[in-house]
Amino acid sequence: MSDNSTRDQIVEAADRLFYRHGFEYTSFADIAAAVNISRGNFYYHFKSKDEILAAVIALRLANTRKMLQQWETEGSTPEQRIGCFIRILIAHRADIMLYGCPVGTLSAELAKLDHVAKDQANALFTLFRSWLREQFIRLGRAADADALAMHLLMRSQGIASLAHAFHDKTFVKREVALMCDWLDACRQNAVH
Repeated sequence: MSDNSTRDQIVEAADRLFYRHGFEYTSFADIAAAVNISRGNFYYHFKSKDEILAAVIALRLANTRKMLQQWETEGSTPEQRIGCFIRILIAHRADIMLYGCPVGTLSAELAKLDHVAKDQANALFTLFRSWLREQFIRLGRAADADALAMHLLMRSQGIASLAHAFHDKTFVKREVALMCDWLDACRQNAVH
């Protein structure tokens, strides 16, 4: 196994474990076991859990940027691209019901711990906010684009939290449909 692939495997395993069990409750031993490497080999790549956390956040940011770029390519209109963001709740509904939103849960946990990386984790929300704001500007809602972006982020986080709490598939489906209707109303009220 090359150094890069071992390192990448460690980061990917840590990402899954942080999502499923939380940063605080995931140990070096848990991550090493998930990758099936010795602790010595593990420490060769990462000296601290905070180094792993920084790598996980960097991975999530890179993956989010790729996803946003894919949505840019797939959606020919801002409404279609914003719809991709909304429908992510359906696409990841099973995981969300089990573990919550990966962005929201990590940000909330690091904030509770008053961890130095909390602002880095919040950069994921900022990335979504900026991208959504740009989509609402393109939709013809420049005057309230940021407010609409924040509303959509807040609503999706609320849905993810309640889906996790109540494990209700129909709730997620219904709320996604309502958000799509809301988006259509935003489009109809756009200034062109």
